[in-house]
Amino acid sequence: MIQGKIVKIAGPLVVASGMGDADMFDIAKVGNAGLIGEIIEMRDGNASIQVYEETAGLQPGEPVVSTGKPLSVELGPGLIETIYDGIQRPLKALLEKSGANIARGVSEPALDHSKEWDFEVVARQGDTVEAGDVLGTVQETVAVQQKIMVPYGVEGKIKSITKSGRYTIDEVIAVITDDKGVDHEVKMYQEWPVRLERPYKSKLAPNDPLITGQRVVDTMFPIAKGGVAAVPGPFGSGKTVIQHQLAKWADADIVIYIGCGERGNEMTEVLMEFPELQDPKTGDSLMKRTVLIANTSDMPVAAREASVYTGITIAEYFRDMGYSVALMADSTSRWAEALREMSGRLEEMPGEEGYPAYLATRLAQFYERAGKVVCLGKDERVGALSAIGAVSPPGGDISEPVSQATLRIVKVYWGLDAALAHARHFPAINWLNSYSLYQDRLDKWFAENIDKDFPANRQMAMNLLQEEAELNEIVQLVGVDGLSKEDRLKLEACKMIREDFLHQNSFHEVDTYSSTNKQFKLMKLILDFFKGGQRALEGNASFGAVANGELREEIGRFKYVVEENVDAEFQKLEEKIDLTFDNLIKEAGEADD
Repeated sequence: MIQGKIVKIAGPLVVASGMGDADMFDIAKVGNAGLIGEIIEMRDGNASIQVYEETAGLQPGEPVVSTGKPLSVELGPGLIETIYDGIQRPLKALLEKSGANIARGVSEPALDHSKEWDFEVVARQGDTVEAGDVLGTVQETVAVQQKIMVPYGVEGKIKSITKSGRYTIDEVIAVITDDKGVDHEVKMYQEWPVRLERPYKSKLAPNDPLITGQRVVDTMFPIAKGGVAAVPGPFGSGKTVIQHQLAKWADADIVIYIGCGERGNEMTEVLMEFPELQDPKTGDSLMKRTVLIANTSDMPVAAREASVYTGITIAEYFRDMGYSVALMADSTSRWAEALREMSGRLEEMPGEEGYPAYLATRLAQFYERAGKVVCLGKDERVGALSAIGAVSPPGGDISEPVSQATLRIVKVYWGLDAALAHARHFPAINWLNSYSLYQDRLDKWFAENIDKDFPANRQMAMNLLQEEAELNEIVQLVGVDGLSKEDRLKLEACKMIREDFLHQNSFHEVDTYSSTNKQFKLMKLILDFFKGGQRALEGNASFGAVANGELREEIGRFKYVVEENVDAEFQKLEEKIDLTFDNLIKEAGEADD
């Protein structure tokens, strides 16, 4: 224990003297109240400490004690369904301990150390094990089975292991003797420093899509399992709504949601809504496979900076079990603002717009912890951690430093558009600005698993939308009547793509989620309508007859068809499209005769 005393207080930054033997990133207890802080700078025996709690009332001369340990999280049974703050304090336990307004200096263990869990033994006495090998399992919830793994840095022969039964996380479940004869006691939980990436054997190329059930994402701009995406957009463009949708519906085993500096009422909605959401995988509450980290804009700014590391470390822990994990960070702009504030208080040389010069490096360190990996251990598990970060550029200007630094790192850009949001088009992802660099890699998967025409149909739809943007410029100059019948048909087809395919109602019980099979069939119906219309126009049918309102409405209603009826309804509409345009061509031919 290294003890110093406070010599300076500047908001959440406290400078303590007499700390020459402390280490960078050590956790310190600050003041008589024992506030939690982290050493972020050492200079001439003085330690600059960012305090994760309100510093009002602290005075120079009060003691500062270094714990000698970095900021770490507890990883083990009890994580799922828990709501933490930015430094992994369980908010429910803090509420019970100190009331609605959390008192300063109050702390509770991240995991419940008194609760007993059903431990099912997998390994046997005498087995030779290494880091990542599974000793046993705990069925934490109906959706999540935790694998109790050998901690990193431990390998050898199992000297003893408990029988299957009920144990607390503090009880020793195995003793492993290494090749030097040293015994290592293993419990059901382990600790890990949040700023240190958890190790793995190797990284794999992300070849499988993270299916989200959102048509504009899955079909147009897909993200791979183990991929990284950014959702930049101005205020009110629906960043939080799309993050919620992805958290609810993404094809992931575990969901980690980080509310980083968001408004309290938005975070309250998440906390109230998630327990009520039905998990499509199990039929139980979505919270049965979710960990929430709540760090609202009125909480101490330093804890906001730590919250993303806390969240991604928990996500890596579940990835190491072989799970697919989806992490949502809302938003990284608020996190960057916390970096800027702490950098200013440290009197560091500011970079662009006052952000620290290391902003891009810190963002890269966060996003690079995502990926699809071969996990440690002899059983060759493959885990994936997908990271999706919302960015809130002031005024929607993505030329600002946080957006630009993020876009240099991520491979998927879902650009939100305020004009689309104001027009009540959700998700408000602009199809002309957005992109996915995983597209070529994932096209093969869609062709093999959904339909061989999936990539070609997607490309045709994107080409039509780009042509629509060019045609709209002509329409503004000469009016729609100045276009040819073929170009007018393109505009009608694009209207269907925009309103029937890209627009999705997150509050509709059927339309809130669309399977890839349904997405493909809806897109094919729209494109078949367009191709049939082209054929009819070539057969001298009138444009008014081709732009059939009734048929278009039926195609538009296809997105509200329940999944079990999709194939039958698709077949019926396909036949109707063919029949309708065949009749139009026939009628046009008879009229010419």
